[in-house]
Amino acid sequence: MTDTTLTLTLNDRDEAVQLFGHRDQFLRLIRDALTVRIIARGDTIQIDGEPALVEQAERVFAKLRQILQRGQGLTAENVRTVLANLQKGDDSPIIQPTVTSLGNHRAVRPRTDGQAVYVQAMKDNDVTFAIGPAGTGKTYLAVGVAVNMLRQGAVKRIVLVRPAVEAGEKLGFLPGDMAAKINPYLRPLFDGLNDMMEPDQVQRYMTSDIIEVAPLAFMRGRTLNQSVIILDEGQNTTVAQMKMFLTRMGHGSKIIVTGDITQIDLERNQRSGLIDAIHRLENIERVAIVFLTELDIVRHPLVQKIVKAYEDEKPRKRN
Repeated sequence: MTDTTLTLTLNDRDEAVQLFGHRDQFLRLIRDALTVRIIARGDTIQIDGEPALVEQAERVFAKLRQILQRGQGLTAENVRTVLANLQKGDDSPIIQPTVTSLGNHRAVRPRTDGQAVYVQAMKDNDVTFAIGPAGTGKTYLAVGVAVNMLRQGAVKRIVLVRPAVEAGEKLGFLPGDMAAKINPYLRPLFDGLNDMMEPDQVQRYMTSDIIEVAPLAFMRGRTLNQSVIILDEGQNTTVAQMKMFLTRMGHGSKIIVTGDITQIDLERNQRSGLIDAIHRLENIERVAIVFLTELDIVRHPLVQKIVKAYEDEKPRKRN
C-alpha cells in the first residue's frame, strides 16, 4: 500500500511546544503506538505512513488539541489514554468509568473529561499527582478509587494523610487529645469516606486499622504495603516532607497526592514539595501527573466563576 503524507498547521509555537511534550516525548508516544513517521518543524507536524494510520494520528492530534483548548495541560497519561481510546475505535470524549458504587443505584464517577483522565491515571499508575483548584474532585475521586480497591480486595488498607499546617496556633496548645487536635485538618477526608461508606463501617475499619487517618508527621519511618496512601493538600508539604512521604510506599501499594499550587500556606522561604515533585518526577514511568482546571469544577456553578475571577487577577506565583 502506498504511503501518504499529511501536514498539520498549529495555531502558534506555544501550542506546538505543549503538543510535542518535553523533548518531543508526546510525539514519540504517538509515533511508537501508531508506527507512523512524525516530523515536527516550528508550528507544523508532518505525518507519513499508511493512510489508515495517518488518519488515526490526525484524530489523536485533534483530540489532544481539544484538551489544550479546554485549558488543560497535556501529560503522557493524556496521550496514552487518547491513543488507547482511538485505537479501540472510540472517538468520543474520554470515557466516564464508575469509580465505586454507593448502593441504591448510585455511584461515584467522573463528571468531566479531565476527571476521567485522573481516574484512569490512578488505576494505571503507582503514583498519581492531581493538581487543580477547589471543587475539581481531587480528594473525593481519590477516596473513591481507594474505597473501590479495598472492596475488591486489591489492597488491605487505606491511609489518608494531610499536612497539619498551622495558622497561628500550635497543635500542642489546642484543646483535647491528639485525635481532637488533628480532626479539623482531616475533616475533608472523613467527609469523602462517610459519603461512600456507612459511618459505622468507617468507624469499625478505623478501629481495626483497615482505614487510618493521620497527620503527615506520623508517616516518618514507616513502610506501607498493599495500601492506597492518599496525601491531601500536598502543596503544603516541604520538599523534605514530600520525599519522606513518597518513600513510604511498599509492595502492592498506590500513592495519590492532591493539591492546589495556587493555595500554598507554607512560610515564604519554603519551597512547596508538590511543585518540586512534579518537576522531578514528570518523566518517570508509572508516575502520572494530572492537571485539572476550573472546567472540571463540579460544585455549585458559581464556584467555577469564582475560581476564574481569582485566576484572572494573576497573583504572583510562589515557588
